[in-house]
Amino acid sequence: METIALAEVAAVLADPSRATMCLVLLDGRAWTVGELAKAAGIALSTASEHVTRLAGAGFVARVKQGRASYVRIADPRVAELIEHLAQHAEHRPLTSLKASLRARRLGFARTCYDHLAGELGVALRDGMLAAGLVGTADGLTLTPRGRAVLADLGVPVAAGRRPLLRDCLDWTERRDHLAGALPAALLDRAVDAGWVARDGHRAVKVLPAANEPFAALGVDLDALGGVAAH
Repeated sequence: METIALAEVAAVLADPSRATMCLVLLDGRAWTVGELAKAAGIALSTASEHVTRLAGAGFVARVKQGRASYVRIADPRVAELIEHLAQHAEHRPLTSLKASLRARRLGFARTCYDHLAGELGVALRDGMLAAGLVGTADGLTLTPRGRAVLADLGVPVAAGRRPLLRDCLDWTERRDHLAGALPAALLDRAVDAGWVARDGHRAVKVLPAANEPFAALGVDLDALGGVAAH
């Protein structure tokens, strides 16, 4: 049965258009079918068929907002599966300067579904641990000091069904970055506050306003190569 299930998953992602749509959705946002069709370079009707296949397999969920209909990754675990599979494609030799620059930007800072990844994401985990904002004695936990710092930064810490913090292996750094409800809230706050900006497909640009809040989180942005340099 496990072999059959694995084959079914592989079949869903075997189609290049469906795989492209899944990679696009890894930025954590909801997309319309039309936007996914454009990203995959296919007709709207074909994209709709692919979305139906992906939804049936549990990869994506449809979301209604008024008259508009959107598509997003169904579950963080699906995003992790796609993220880890994508590393094999990303490890192909780069054949152009444009591809090399894009790989550099993604390696420095990118979204992994709804949280920060890359060099910046790993540095954030290291910094929060070193600053005593996160502890590891009983698994990954947010300390009282961490709650206070995040409150000062305007990052909501809400309990829910999703784990607040957990480790997620970063495929470019080969070390863990932070995933979970809290890193997702932190990324949302960083974008809204103008600390970082989405820079194309999954890449994240660090802006000058990030210096102070990231320092409070234990991250020296200058030591990582400078703000807005990638």
